[in-house]
Amino acid sequence: MLEHKDIVEEIKVIVFRLVDEEYGVEVNQVRSIEHMQKITRVPRTPDFVKGVINLRGIVTPVIDLKSRFDLGEENYTDTTRIIIVAVDDMEVGLIVDAANDVIDIPVNKIEQPPAVVGGINKAYLRGVAKLSDRLLIMLNLDKVLSNEEIQAMSSMER
Repeated sequence: MLEHKDIVEEIKVIVFRLVDEEYGVEVNQVRSIEHMQKITRVPRTPDFVKGVINLRGIVTPVIDLKSRFDLGEENYTDTTRIIIVAVDDMEVGLIVDAANDVIDIPVNKIEQPPAVVGGINKAYLRGVAKLSDRLLIMLNLDKVLSNEEIQAMSSMER
């Protein structure tokens, strides 16, 4: 007789690094991962908005997550990447220190975030995944940018 096993729902996550912490975003929100490239500065934007890039003919706004989360100065290296994500039907580039892993996380391993994790406000977080050998901070991309910031960025795309 077949033994009935509980099926654990999993999500596929892109893992990236900011300073000394690992973060994750769901793969279904990620369009691509790009090497660092020339960013054209746009006047009168917040400090964390680094400007725009021309990505395969599409003008894409780029934000620096370290700057957004007040995690210190940007130091771009050979491992720095721009993760292109979809937020409110708009593509936005997120500058991260490194992006080098895709993993499956059981949904039941994701816990509610504490008020502040690594100096980052709970509002930006979906949760914290406790895996056997690592802790992964799950970002809530819909909260990383406010509605006003998203509207301002969508005008940058045009």
